[in-house]
Amino acid sequence: MRWGRIIAIGVILIAAGIAWWIYRALKREPAPEALIKPIGTPVQITAPSGLPPVPIPPDNPPTVETVALGRKLYYDTILSVDKTTACSTCHSPGLGFTDGKRVSEGAKGQEGRRNAPTLLNTAYNTMQFCDGRAPSLETVMKDRLQSPTEMAHTLEGVERRLMANPVYEAAFAKAFGPGPIKFQMVAQAIASFERTMLTGDSPFDRYLYGGDKESLSKSAERGLEVFRNPKKGNCAACHSIGESHALFTDNKFHNLGVGVNAKGKLTDLGRYAVTKNDADRGAFKTPTLRNIALTAPYMHDGSVKTLREAIDLHLRGGNPNPYLDKEISPRDFLSEQEREELVAFLQEALTGPVASNLERPEAFE
Repeated sequence: MRWGRIIAIGVILIAAGIAWWIYRALKREPAPEALIKPIGTPVQITAPSGLPPVPIPPDNPPTVETVALGRKLYYDTILSVDKTTACSTCHSPGLGFTDGKRVSEGAKGQEGRRNAPTLLNTAYNTMQFCDGRAPSLETVMKDRLQSPTEMAHTLEGVERRLMANPVYEAAFAKAFGPGPIKFQMVAQAIASFERTMLTGDSPFDRYLYGGDKESLSKSAERGLEVFRNPKKGNCAACHSIGESHALFTDNKFHNLGVGVNAKGKLTDLGRYAVTKNDADRGAFKTPTLRNIALTAPYMHDGSVKTLREAIDLHLRGGNPNPYLDKEISPRDFLSEQEREELVAFLQEALTGPVASNLERPEAFE
C-alpha cells in the first residue's frame, strides 16, 4: 500500500508539472514573425528639407518592387472582407491622408471609435497608432486587417485571395521571389510604401532652416514665437522643433482629458489598454502638426473641429481628470491676438508638398 501511495503521488506531481508547463507555454507571447527579405532594385527614400533621414529597418529595405506593390495594395479594396475598404479609405491623399470624419468607418459599414490620424511622416513614429500598440509599420497591417471595424478579414483569407489573383501573384514574385504569398509580405510592402509618405519643405522649413524670412507672414512669424516660447504657448515642449529638423511630435503619450464625460470619467483609456500602467490612463500619442490644416477634425476621437478649438483646449489646461498630464497647465493669459497668431502659424506655415507618386496608381497591366 505504501509504495502504491508513493507512485500515485508521483504521478499526480508529474501531471501537475506537465499541466503547469502547458499553461506557461500557452500564456507565453508568440515570437514575432520573421520578416521576409525583399529582392529587386534597392531604392533610396530621400527626406525633404526639415526632416531627418528616414529610419529603415535592416530586414525590410525598400525596393522599387515592394514600394510599387505596397502602393497598389494600399489603394485596393481586395484586402477587406467585403471588398469595400482599402487603406486609402481612411487615409486619403486628398485629405492629408486622413478621411475628414470624426471617426472612421470600415468594412460592412462598421464605425470605429477613433479618428484616423495622418500617415504623413509616419515613418518617424517610434510606435504606431495613437495608443502605441504597434511597434513598427510592419506590424500595423495585421491589426488593421483583423479589426472588425476596419477590414474585418483574416490573414489566411487575404493570402488565398491574393494567390488567386495572377497579377498579384506575379507582383509578389518580383518583390519577394517565387513561392506562396504570405501576409507578412503584404505588411512589408505596404510599410515600405508608407515610408515614402513624407512631407516637409513647408514655409516653416524655408523660414527656419532655409533662411527665407519672407516665407512666413508677420502673423505666422509671431505665432511661431508664441509656439516656441516656454512662457507663452510652450507648444514645442511636446510638438518638438530641433536645430536641423522638426517632427512636431515628441513621440510620447499625454493625457489632455479629451473624451472625459460629464461625470469626469475617461471614455477611452488610450495607452493604458496597452501598458496597464495607471499613469497611462487616457494618454494618447502626440500627433505631428505637419499639414495639420488639412486633417480636421482633431484629437483621437475627432471631437475638436477647428484649430482654434484645439488651441483653446490646450491653453485652458485640458479637461480635468485624475490622470491629467503634469506638463499640461492653464495658459489663459494668452491674448486673443496671440491665439489668432498661433492659428495663423499652424494654418499657413506647416503645410508642405507631398510626392506625386503617392496618388492612386493605374491598375497593373
